Amino acid sequence: MIVNDRMQQGYVYYLTAPMGRKFDPGFEPQLTPAQMLALGVFGGKYMTDCVQEFPASWFRKAKLSPLRYDARLNFFGVRASQPLAVWREKGWIWDEDPRGWFQWYCRYYMGRRSEDDARQIARWRAIRRHVTQLRRSCLRGDLGCRPRQRQALLHWAYDSRVL
Repeated sequence: MIVNDRMQQGYVYYLTAPMGRKFDPGFEPQLTPAQMLALGVFGGKYMTDCVQEFPASWFRKAKLSPLRYDARLNFFGVRASQPLAVWREKGWIWDEDPRGWFQWYCRYYMGRRSEDDARQIARWRAIRRHVTQLRRSCLRGDLGCRPRQRQALLHWAYDSRVL
């Protein structure tokens, strides 16, 4: 299947794997894009301009804020991310996925495989250190412990509610 991103004029990609399957063996996200959007991530602002690219079902329960970032929409109700401009300055954003890791993940989940997969999966793995920190610092089920760190983990498809 061929997908055309209307926001990135001229960018077309191919879905070469079944949706939600055949992931790299070292990549085991705990949440699907739809689950992340329903829980509340990125202040509801992330990717509100490209919902047409993805299944409508992903957005039925999504907590979205089309106008501006709203931390109250995040599952933990806190701001836990840097602005996209900071990510661009640090070189973490590539032209293929100008909205960053979550856009890459949504497309990967859909079945796109790209040259950027290894880099993005390595970045996802690096976030695991926060899981270890939460386990050391918080009682299991204490969602009030380190909410910013928990929210940041949700942004990377780790389900910090179960830690």
